[in-house]
Amino acid sequence: MSSNADTIFALATPPGRGAIAILRLSGPGVDAALSALGAGGLTPRLAALRTLRHDGETVDQALVLRFPGPNSYTGEDSAELHLHGGRAVVEAASRALIALNVRPAEPGEFTRRAFQNGRMDLAQAEAVADLIDAETTAQKSQALGQLDGALSAAYAGFRRDLLKALSLVEAEIDFPDEEVPDNLARTAGPVLDQLAADLRTALADSDRGRRVREGYRIVLIGETNAGKSSLFNALTAREAAIVTPIAGTTRDVLDAELMIGGYAVTLSDTAGLRDSQDVVEAEGIRRARLRAQEADLRLWVRAPDKGQGDDPAAAFAQAEDLQILNKADLGAATPVDGLEALSVSTTTGEGLADLHDWIAARLARDLSGADFPAVTRERHRRRLVEALAAVEAGGRALDLAPEMAGDDLRRAADALARVTGAIGVEDILGEVFSTFCIGK
Repeated sequence: MSSNADTIFALATPPGRGAIAILRLSGPGVDAALSALGAGGLTPRLAALRTLRHDGETVDQALVLRFPGPNSYTGEDSAELHLHGGRAVVEAASRALIALNVRPAEPGEFTRRAFQNGRMDLAQAEAVADLIDAETTAQKSQALGQLDGALSAAYAGFRRDLLKALSLVEAEIDFPDEEVPDNLARTAGPVLDQLAADLRTALADSDRGRRVREGYRIVLIGETNAGKSSLFNALTAREAAIVTPIAGTTRDVLDAELMIGGYAVTLSDTAGLRDSQDVVEAEGIRRARLRAQEADLRLWVRAPDKGQGDDPAAAFAQAEDLQILNKADLGAATPVDGLEALSVSTTTGEGLADLHDWIAARLARDLSGADFPAVTRERHRRRLVEALAAVEAGGRALDLAPEMAGDDLRRAADALARVTGAIGVEDILGEVFSTFCIGK
């Protein structure tokens, strides 16, 4: 593990040639490094033009900013060198800093130091990474809300309720001979019941944050020659999939990343579902079935000559999926009862705008905000599951043994605290920060 006694630097702008390149510095040796480069005596947070020199040679003419700790991103003395963006300039500045005992930062080290110095908690640190990776309006909004502390505040509220219940239990355990009400631990029951209900609500909504962050998974399913690949090309607005009249042309899953209604979508074209003795096609069909099971939404593509019960894709369609009555220019497919349907023709364009609007409305319904801030990572969901199990166990133990209830509630508090890093975080720091880019 790196030491906060080190002074670190990293490129905070994308690598390669550009108008400007920014090197960030953080650590106790920042002021000494700036002085050695000829940029000493700076007014905090005021950009100053300085000619940077090292070993008698000019490195660059740069704007330099200094941010004294603890009021900086990392909580340490920090600085930024706004250089000209040529590679030679960046390399020269980097060599000069290394010569001055400023070492290159490890991935996520700036944000890790911010966490360790109390500038943010773990949930907010993860939001920094999500904000950097955000490509859609929804991803940006979700990350900003988490960075602002919305998710941390929700978990802090859960933990306060736990501590309230735990204090009642501990009072009965620690002061049995004092003047405390009889069966004091049992009065924690209503608090735990409400907390368990709140945790169940959060878990029920736990897929929403993942879908916004990673992309909503839509899969086209149907048997061979239903027109899935043609529809895939129409929705992606490019010839991404091969289309031929030969049944079984699509042999593998083909993915495309889209943005619909401000949300990220992964659209997948799959092999036609049928019995096949061809080894390659059979593997494609296996993958199609697996992808259909994992999807957030299945678009069941059906051709005009198919009835209600002779399509193998029927086994995968779920209640809120959509059946696409494809090739509407050739005739009308028979819709399956109980499942919403849209008629579409990729040849004439009929129904494609309606399909796009339908998908956008579904995304807004499934991914728009709820009362509980979105659970954005599997790590959070696991802690919610642990906390709920411990709260339920503690509630059952109130009437049996307050000591057992106390142990359960402490386990629940520990699980919730690990989301924000209040306690016991060393074992998960690597998992959290390993996904960061070097300059964050």
